[in-house]
Amino acid sequence: MITRLRALATQWTAVVPVLAVVLLALTWGRDLPGVVVAVVTLVLAGAVLAAVHHAEVIAHRVGEPFGSLVLAVAVTIIEVALIVTLMADGGDKSATLARDTVFAAVMITCNGIIGLCLLVGALRHRVAVFQSEGTGAALATVATLATLSLVLPTFTTSKQGPEFSTAQLTFAALASLVLYGLFVATQTVRHREYFLPITRKGEVIDSEDAAGPSTRAAQISLGLLALALIGVVGLAKGVSPTIESGVESAGMPHSVVGVIIALLVLLPETIAAVRATRRDRVQTSLNLALGSAMASIGLTIPAVAVASVWLSGPLVLGLGPTHMVLLALTVIVGTLTVVPGRATLLQGGVHLVLFAAYLELAVTP
Repeated sequence: MITRLRALATQWTAVVPVLAVVLLALTWGRDLPGVVVAVVTLVLAGAVLAAVHHAEVIAHRVGEPFGSLVLAVAVTIIEVALIVTLMADGGDKSATLARDTVFAAVMITCNGIIGLCLLVGALRHRVAVFQSEGTGAALATVATLATLSLVLPTFTTSKQGPEFSTAQLTFAALASLVLYGLFVATQTVRHREYFLPITRKGEVIDSEDAAGPSTRAAQISLGLLALALIGVVGLAKGVSPTIESGVESAGMPHSVVGVIIALLVLLPETIAAVRATRRDRVQTSLNLALGSAMASIGLTIPAVAVASVWLSGPLVLGLGPTHMVLLALTVIVGTLTVVPGRATLLQGGVHLVLFAAYLELAVTP
């Protein structure tokens, strides 16, 4: 019976990503009726679960922190492609799309995912333990990237409005790539041990006891992961008109649409992070969360900088006062959470309240 259940799980996780891409091809650029939207939503949910499954297979094969890096980078690359595509189609209406999406990703990962994982870890294991060296380095990089890319444009004077001049945007793009590259090198080569999960006694866990999947199985999962993520992001865009109609009917700001889409896109990482926390691998969860935030900034800003060469509309990157306060508070609270290397229910609750505040202010600015 167990063997049959495993075989069934393997089959559906292989079929759903292919189905998602086929459905995406059939529905791309079309107005969808309500029944089709319901079908797309179901397939989208299945693609999310399939993506999590294949990400865990790859992570088990390559080990940490490479496994969390694969999922974070894969999601972000596809997300960046979606942002650039929407900016090319949207004209002036998409001027703030990159800023809103990146900031939403930062708040979702640094407060939503981290808060949820710390809360689950503390409830399940009393105290969530992780390595402050690696997590602190990741948080510092996220804070620097966010400040350089999202805060400084509000105060620069070379160009009117919260925008970078060409030279400033070029510097921000190059700085983002350099910092992200340095972090990846630190995480995977020079100080890999700082990003590995630890036991209650602080001992580094460098390998799992169970035998990992074969190289062929990992390669198949890598391909299916790519298909699943393409399906998730593409289908999320497909249902966005329905989301926009619902947001407008509710009288909420248009920026809420970006928040909802960001939540959908980051759902695979959220589920994977919570699963890792349930196995008492909180460091893996933090690697996923902060790695996603870093990749979102470090890859999006260079991409939109290149895209701005042919995009005719403005590129607004600077945050408003309310969002800057939330970002500053997130960095301060995150630092205080990371330094001890241990977190309780309180820290998880504080981050989740910050995330709830962000959602509240997105709905009623």
